[in-house]
Amino acid sequence: MAITQSAKKAHRASLRKRVFNVRRKRAMTSLVKDARKSKSSEDLSKAFQAIDKAAKRGVIKKNTASRK
Repeated sequence: MAITQSAKKAHRASLRKRVFNVRRKRAMTSLVKDARKSKSSEDLSKAFQAIDKAAKRGVIKKNTASRK
């Protein structure tokens, strides 16, 4: 467990960031699944946008985004 005050604060911040990262990753995977099922250009565009945004924010790495 965190002992110093700064470590406690960093832990709280990481928990807050985790919520956003999980939400963004879940949205990305669901959009990619929808795009693979429907194969419409609109769904494909939304999937690419979600992948690019996840890579930009550091949720997934750049090379992982290029493979998806």
